[in-house]
Amino acid sequence: MSPMITSILILSLATGTIITMASFHWLLAWMGLELNTLAILPIISKSHHPRATEASTKYFLTQAAASALILFSSVMNAQATGQWSILQLENPLAQTLLTVALAMKLGLAPTHFWLPEVLQGSSFKTGLIIITWQKLAPMTLLLLTWNQASMLTLTVMGSLSVVVGGLGGLNQTQLRKVIAFSSIAHLGWMATIVTKSNKLALLNLTMYILISTPMMLSLIFSSTKTTQDLTTTWTTSPMLAPLT
Repeated sequence: MSPMITSILILSLATGTIITMASFHWLLAWMGLELNTLAILPIISKSHHPRATEASTKYFLTQAAASALILFSSVMNAQATGQWSILQLENPLAQTLLTVALAMKLGLAPTHFWLPEVLQGSSFKTGLIIITWQKLAPMTLLLLTWNQASMLTLTVMGSLSVVVGGLGGLNQTQLRKVIAFSSIAHLGWMATIVTKSNKLALLNLTMYILISTPMMLSLIFSSTKTTQDLTTTWTTSPMLAPLT
């Protein structure tokens, strides 16, 4: 992939997230999410490996279904209330549908099955984008609608994600799958905390990104892909081994 195309895709990725984060209209937020999804697909499949193509297809199908649910819930709310403001989500069914859609976009259980498979089929650099930057737009919508979302749905899905993330990471040899289940568990805590305080959830998200980014960068630097590779890290990167 040429540097110009890569730059355009990264710029589109950033633009889509910024549009969603800055919008107060459901259609604008949906457009930002769609732009974000379409920009990441070539980045996932740029290696032209069958696993990468499979990962990009799974990512597209899941994100497209979640975006359709968000659009459907916003249309349902607009029909009931006559307005498209993100801060005025008053229809109970629309609130539940939006909560499920955002949970699917984030990878909360039981809609988490796509995340380990997509991360396993992606490179570590792409995985870093998926578990950090790609969480910003849906988390922004969740933080904006935290007092209007379905609290019961969020609490149940968040608690289930903590359990699934903790148990799913056990007996895994591939570090990307371990990181994926770790992401599911952290997002479960964020979803549970959102029901109590959106500021604490934002602090949790910030800490998660600050911890995940150096960890992924250290794995990229040391070319570590499995737990067996961690045992030989000290020979190539003695200073990095204790941090990993």
